Amino acid sequence: MSIATDIASLQIMAHVYKKASLQSILEKTCECLVNEVPYIDWVGIYLYEENEKKLVAASNLENDLKWEMNGELTFPIKNSNGMEIGLLVVRSLEVIAFDVTDISTLKDIAQAIGEESLVN
Repeated sequence: MSIATDIASLQIMAHVYKKASLQSILEKTCECLVNEVPYIDWVGIYLYEENEKKLVAASNLENDLKWEMNGELTFPIKNSNGMEIGLLVVRSLEVIAFDVTDISTLKDIAQAIGEESLVN
């Protein structure tokens, strides 16, 4: 299960290290996770604006928090100061889709997104 997540992660991290714009990184994250990982059906990235979550990138903008799913993981996005600035949400139609290595890889992606937010 985790090989696909690792491949998506490498593509995302390459985009991060190319110093692409933050919006481009967010969009690439959603695109790669949905396209490369067969059991990930929806990805959304929310950033906090005035203490409210705002969806800033998603694999499908029509399916926000109302999306019906069987499996969901959320990862806090923290800037390099440790302040939570958003959430990475990953959803699957499968009941048991994610394993421990998926969780570790997705945490790393959320961390890279957060650290990149201060650069841009």
